Amino acid sequence: MVVTDLSGLYAITPDGLPRVDLLARVEAALAGGCRWLQLRDKTQPPAELLVRAHALRALTRRYGARLIVNDDLVLALLVDADGVHLGKDDGDWRLARAILGSERLLGVSCYADLARARAAVAAGADYVAFGAVFPSLTKPQAVLLPPHFIAQAKAALPVPLCAIGGITLDNASAVLADGADLLAVIHDLFAAPDIAGRAAHYQQLFTKATS
Repeated sequence: MVVTDLSGLYAITPDGLPRVDLLARVEAALAGGCRWLQLRDKTQPPAELLVRAHALRALTRRYGARLIVNDDLVLALLVDADGVHLGKDDGDWRLARAILGSERLLGVSCYADLARARAAVAAGADYVAFGAVFPSLTKPQAVLLPPHFIAQAKAALPVPLCAIGGITLDNASAVLADGADLLAVIHDLFAAPDIAGRAAHYQQLFTKATS
């Protein structure tokens, strides 16, 4: 799938929030200009995830944003999401590509592994994600990328790159300078006192990077 706007702040939902709180925080991020949202929550049962996914699908449509579902191809299809993101041991990429068809996105987590990224691209991934770029609150045991790994990957791969892990407004510009197209953010966005304002500041970084 060719997507010309695969860049910007990529908001990833935090685990364990009450549904009303989650929807309010996501709407604030969307109101601030975020146009990429990934539903990721390892704490909810399938029935609750389905309810949340439907609600987030409605929100993203209202704001003209894309919804990606983490690790669950069936859920993505049930709610007519814009795509699915697969991590380690989360399914066959070629099968996912075939099931998604040409109208939905496939993203793949590649950690610090360029060979995995090349294989994912060959299987039809629309973007690949690398991390952790910095120490992560979500995955404190995650191995950090070598310095300037994103720049090396940018030179080697033909698809957009997503950087994830410990990204904040203070360090995001350096990641963009290395060539990241998407900045995946959880805590620095959704724990901010002003989520809409924080999302707007992230989007401004992309405007500066392309000006």
